[in-house]
Amino acid sequence: MREISYDDFEKVKIRVAKVIKVEDFPQARKPGYKLWIDFGNLGVKKSSAQITKIYHKQDLTHRLILAVTNFPPRQIADFLSEVLVLGVVLSSST
Repeated sequence: MREISYDDFEKVKIRVAKVIKVEDFPQARKPGYKLWIDFGNLGVKKSSAQITKIYHKQDLTHRLILAVTNFPPRQIADFLSEVLVLGVVLSSST
């Protein structure tokens, strides 16, 4: 895996926001959800997230998430994904 510099990392804008709406996304190649996410002063942004194996749709509304907000938008089927929702791997502290 290629390493990045700290200067590269500083360019990534990661923000906490709240999911306000979730819909199934059957048009996507891989199972996913359409998310509408409230970023406060940045407004509501949309994202497609392949998290159907981890979360039920009804459990996502009002959940706080982390997302990268300065990647270019990406067209996924008929949906424009504006931010990249991040996943976090939890490890045991044993």
